[in-house]
Amino acid sequence: MGRTNPTYRDALRAIEERWAEFRRALRRRDQPHFDRLFKYAREHADASGLLNHQNPLLPALLSIDLEQEAKLEDHEERLEALEHRLDEQSSEEQLPDEETSEAPS
Repeated sequence: MGRTNPTYRDALRAIEERWAEFRRALRRRDQPHFDRLFKYAREHADASGLLNHQNPLLPALLSIDLEQEAKLEDHEERLEALEHRLDEQSSEEQLPDEETSEAPS
């Protein structure tokens, strides 16, 4: 027997189709960003489908938020690592100056 209810992926595809005119109206530089948001929603379609929410847009928005939160955390960790490396380099550059000023003549 076939499925009588559309899957969440079908619902998400329908949402994306309803927003197609909006996408076309976006500036060309913004269209890949729009597409990426739906990619994020599709990446969590299994979990969203289990929720079986009346409004499939809400799980899609939460999925987008989850992906953006993960990216934000990744960027924060990378920034922290870069700042740490800069601090280490700065400390290393200061050491030779201190050593030469403290060295006996």
